[in-house]
Amino acid sequence: MATAEFRIARLALHGRHGALDAERSLGQRFFLDIELTADVGNALVTDKVEDTLHYGHVIKAATATFNARHYNLIEAVAAAVADDLIAQFPAIQRARITVHKPSAPIAAIIDDLSATVERRR
Repeated sequence: MATAEFRIARLALHGRHGALDAERSLGQRFFLDIELTADVGNALVTDKVEDTLHYGHVIKAATATFNARHYNLIEAVAAAVADDLIAQFPAIQRARITVHKPSAPIAAIIDDLSATVERRR
């Protein structure tokens, strides 16, 4: 088995996640960092996209999971995305998902707030 590390940085998504009513009604911008370890053994020899982990399909699946329901916690969103990616893509051995919430409604000046969840097969 040969593995590769994939990283999709700062996938921008609009969501209605959060514990406050305003967050759920207005929504806000989130960013996802998706880090994956996947078995790509055949792709290293064939150089064919169908033999590797197609990051376009990963992005589509992560977006669908992110939008499937409302979450109170960003760590719950991260866990759901990690779990679904591992379930949908047998080549994925490890999924590390970070959900960034740069406009968190807190009484502080911050650049970013995030939570990371990692799952392994």
